[in-house]
Amino acid sequence: MLENNRIEYKRELSDRFERAVVSFLNYAGGGEVIIGMDNDGNAIGIVDTDGEQLKIVDRIRNNIKPQTLGLFDVVQSQIDGKDIIRVIVSCGQQRPYYIRKFGMSENGCFIRVGSSSQPMSEQMIEELIAKRQRITLQTMPSPRHNLTFKQLCIYYEEKDLEPTEQFIESLDLRQSSGEFNYAAYLLADGNGVSIKVASYAGTDKVDLLETREYGNRCLITATQRILDRLDSENRTFAKITSKNRIEKERVNTIALREAVINAIVHNDYTKGVPLVEIFTDRIVITSCGGLVEGLTESDFFKCRSMPRNRELMRVFRDMELVEQIGSGMSRILKAYDRSIFELTPSFTVVTFPFEEAFIPPNGKMIGRITDRTKTTLDVIKETPTSTIARLAELTGKSQRAISRDLKEYKDGALIRREGAKRNGRWIVL
Repeated sequence: MLENNRIEYKRELSDRFERAVVSFLNYAGGGEVIIGMDNDGNAIGIVDTDGEQLKIVDRIRNNIKPQTLGLFDVVQSQIDGKDIIRVIVSCGQQRPYYIRKFGMSENGCFIRVGSSSQPMSEQMIEELIAKRQRITLQTMPSPRHNLTFKQLCIYYEEKDLEPTEQFIESLDLRQSSGEFNYAAYLLADGNGVSIKVASYAGTDKVDLLETREYGNRCLITATQRILDRLDSENRTFAKITSKNRIEKERVNTIALREAVINAIVHNDYTKGVPLVEIFTDRIVITSCGGLVEGLTESDFFKCRSMPRNRELMRVFRDMELVEQIGSGMSRILKAYDRSIFELTPSFTVVTFPFEEAFIPPNGKMIGRITDRTKTTLDVIKETPTSTIARLAELTGKSQRAISRDLKEYKDGALIRREGAKRNGRWIVL
């Protein structure tokens, strides 16, 4: 098949790749850029398909504006036994799309004309700008079309809000074309969106303890699991003193909960996903996107609400996780002043400092009393002569995890060791 208004061939990635992608983003119906084919439609093949796919995704995301999330797919295929890559591009709602370094000009904006990508005239650019539709979760297409919502239905049934046959339509989970939108994708039983919770051993990002991901499923489920994780981290922190052990919340539970939910509901999913980071002196919650257009910083701190994602706000409100009147911000500012917020054009960052008495003096984590440490401490109390291997066997953990537990106990003055490794014993203080 020869090149036409829907297909463009390229032997390899070249400087004109973005030009072809932009032309299909601006062309009704989109098209495909096929890498590994000559101009006559003969398969040439690609040696490193995995590496090329990573380059393709990176170039589209970084070199083309506005955001193209959900508007393209990269698929590896074969023709005549040779590997090729198909870049499937959909027409975007935020036309005109353009090559970032050239801006919204005749050098940056292209459209498909026959089998070639042609520069758009200034008049065409202005006409598309005038028609541009504000991007929302409702207008963004879902990357997947075969979505199910069993988990979401269960949540509604638990709230005595039994879903009807018009359930999906009532939640605005479809585009005007009838296809699922990105809000549906986020709330479906399965998706590709995952929110990371990272824990560090110090006050910086040098010593990463662990990273857990919550997602790839209904966003309500992911949110609840993140809240449970933070509740566990926050509720059971202990500070060892010379006389006793003080247990207390490291940060205000209500404020932390509201900040997490706000970050998820008001996140700009065209730019990325929220991130939660736990340090030894603070918890930091970062969401993508600055203030919603039309909302000033003064409005923000006066707890005035202007939801970025009304579809998510509707569902989270039905689940009684949020309210639309800005009461969440009121609860945060009741416990902390506005200095915990950092507002930039691209991010909203909320930093919850720990109570000073509970920050480890050496900047390292000590005495973290979680379910994991309770279990290991109980085993040590019952069998103080146990070796690391034996403790791992009794708790069902890895020896590496046991070693990490023991270090925390010793740094926190919870235990000490007497005798040799094999014949010694643990003394619980």
